[in-house]
Amino acid sequence: MTGQHSLTDSPNPEPEVRNMPHRGWILAALMLAMALAAMDITIVATAIPQIVGDLGGFDEFTWLFSIYLLSQTVTIPIYGKLADLYGRKPVLVGGASLFLVGSAACALAWGMVPLIVFRGVQGLGAGSIMATVNTLAGDLYSTRERARVQGWLSSVWGIAAIVGPTVGGAFAEYATWRWIFLINVPIGLAAMALLVRFLHEETHKRRHSIDYAGAGLMMLAGGAVVFGLLQGGNAWDWLSLPSLVTFVLALVLLGATIIRERTAADPIMPGWVWRRRVLVGANLGAVGMGLVMMAPSTYLPVFAQSVLGLGAISAGLLLATLSIGWTVASSISGNLYLRIGFRDTALLGGVLILVTVLGFTLMPHSPPWWLVVLDQTLLGAGFGMLSTPLLVGVQSIVPWNQRGVVTSANMWSRYLGQSLGAAIVGALFNASMRGELDRAPVALAGKLPNVDDVMGALQANTMGPEIQHYLQLAFDVSTHYVYAGMVVAAVLTLLVVLLVPRHILASGTAPA
Repeated sequence: MTGQHSLTDSPNPEPEVRNMPHRGWILAALMLAMALAAMDITIVATAIPQIVGDLGGFDEFTWLFSIYLLSQTVTIPIYGKLADLYGRKPVLVGGASLFLVGSAACALAWGMVPLIVFRGVQGLGAGSIMATVNTLAGDLYSTRERARVQGWLSSVWGIAAIVGPTVGGAFAEYATWRWIFLINVPIGLAAMALLVRFLHEETHKRRHSIDYAGAGLMMLAGGAVVFGLLQGGNAWDWLSLPSLVTFVLALVLLGATIIRERTAADPIMPGWVWRRRVLVGANLGAVGMGLVMMAPSTYLPVFAQSVLGLGAISAGLLLATLSIGWTVASSISGNLYLRIGFRDTALLGGVLILVTVLGFTLMPHSPPWWLVVLDQTLLGAGFGMLSTPLLVGVQSIVPWNQRGVVTSANMWSRYLGQSLGAAIVGALFNASMRGELDRAPVALAGKLPNVDDVMGALQANTMGPEIQHYLQLAFDVSTHYVYAGMVVAAVLTLLVVLLVPRHILASGTAPA
């Protein structure tokens, strides 16, 4: 199979990192760094009602996820390239520092627009964390050892999913949502201190030029797509001149990006990443998984508070069940892919994702909380069983000086999917909610709030029992429509994973 290498094939030999002392301390630092990104997502999702209540801008709140994911996504390939050139340590420390600056700025935000901008700064730093943490894990541990290490790294998401929403919900209810950003500072400082103290690389530097033009085009193309999806059906009709202009511009920018990357001397995203079957299948699978992830991440906490009547802390714990399932399944998948292969393990995860998102759409209106918990736990298990073998699989076929590129390409694909997913689920939800309000009974005509004010009305509970009941029903129906859209994404994800070869030879890694 093309694309398989041994370590001796590489012009940039692999540093001696697997035998590095203090690997336990380095892994602890990686887990703390990963916790920054993991907790940031769950904390913000839980506190959305309070943030909107304080700053306003319900129709803009999805940008808190979109801008973060978009800025993170477009920088991941750059960080991966820099990590292959200069080593993982300076890239990770620098990116974590930028993340902490953005966190502090978010805590000081005075409106929804400034908060969105500062979330973008956070995303610029988060790109470094997501690219280099997983790359370093590949450096430090062999393929067999990564089965265990990925379980540890995945456990961060489970722990953060419990601690993050709980702490975030407590801040939102009893203090202020601004502390959900300030809590990042001590965690980030501890991670950087451990990295500076214990991680020592001896990289072989070579002359290299970063394709900034390509990176800029990626950012513009992605921004145009997300902007069009967010505004379509909300600020303007889908079949309108603004919508047409936006998507035509996105296609032009996407074409310019492809041309640039094909002609650049040293592209951010090398062409061979998209010519090898194993990498194409794994990366497209990551796109699909990222898209599906945004349905529960964005709307499940709000659904729990507005429809199920749970508090902010309980809603956060409901979201935590998804990450708990992810953690357990990721650990199991580590042993499983060593027995049945990377692709077959990923296929099992894809089937589980499809079954669970379909299961949510078949739930009764205002379902019991335990049924939602069960469904979301199994959905998280599907994510864990899909993501871990895909990531370790692509890392196993390349040497050190390409591991940053393939890891960042896989992470870039996942967060591209999440960026698109945030826009798509927002568009689906807003369109459905607007339709439910337009179809309201005549007795409620003129009494219902606008789409932008639905969440505030549900939280305030001051519009009377009849209106409150109808809004809860409309929110329930709209959330089900979001999950119905994710069924299509889950089917496509399952199909593209079939592109991955059944057997992946791990010739690019040292034996355990």
